[in-house]
Amino acid sequence: MGDVTVDARPEEQGPGGGSAEPAGTTGRRGKSGGSAKAQRPLWKELPLLLGVALVLALLIKTFLVQAFSIPSGSMQNTLQPGDRVLVDKLTPWFGSKPARGEVIVFHDPGNWMEGHPTPEPNAVQTALSFIGLMPSAGEKDLIKRVVGVAGDTVECEGTGPLKVNGKPLEEPYVFPGNAACSTNPQGGFKVTVPKDRLWVMGDHREESQDSRYHQEEAEKGFVPVDDVVGRAVVVAWPVDRWATLSVPATFGQKGIDKAAAAPTAVAFAGAVPLVLVRRRLLSRRASGGTARG
Repeated sequence: MGDVTVDARPEEQGPGGGSAEPAGTTGRRGKSGGSAKAQRPLWKELPLLLGVALVLALLIKTFLVQAFSIPSGSMQNTLQPGDRVLVDKLTPWFGSKPARGEVIVFHDPGNWMEGHPTPEPNAVQTALSFIGLMPSAGEKDLIKRVVGVAGDTVECEGTGPLKVNGKPLEEPYVFPGNAACSTNPQGGFKVTVPKDRLWVMGDHREESQDSRYHQEEAEKGFVPVDDVVGRAVVVAWPVDRWATLSVPATFGQKGIDKAAAAPTAVAFAGAVPLVLVRRRLLSRRASGGTARG
């Protein structure tokens, strides 16, 4: 028995005994039920592909990650001038706030960059920076390490050590030969970080104009959380310096959160007597009501 085909059936005879198929047809159709549509040439598809790629790049730069270039040595040796870092911009969208020890990029909260002119990018750099295909240029952003978050007491004097909530930090990331704070009289401080603010410092303590040196300004050296662009997570360029920017272990030491949690403990301790007094008063009222009845 031969193979069965789509149109392998007896022809129906019309009134004149001829085929029921219209004249000029072969009685056989292609497997797809029609002629194949001609494929568009690549040069016609290319503009669409480029447009989609640019939109995706812009979305990634806006909501996911963005590249930044390191212009100075204020974060040495963690970051070197000329390094390119990738900044995570996604987690803040889910309510995550910067934590102690993280390296962050933030907008200038005041006059921190006064006297430090930003180089003007050319048209190509501006376009590529806009879509995130090269590091941002011409933006007044800074990069530092978070030392204190809301509620923390941060203090340092002279050679240090730097303390957070009374706990001294071990800081192997500080530039070799630098004091933990500074021998400069302005370098010493003791502050308590307000709500929705951060205290930041550079790893190259003697070359970083960070929170220590802006205490006379409106924000008193603190960085508003809303000014944070995101956390720097990896050194992406040059290739031989590729590294992740993890949180140093010293920021996770036991008891570093104790002072920040103390106000809650005090409030709880103060509330207990009030609750007991209220319960006693209610009990007396209930007893009095019963006696009168």
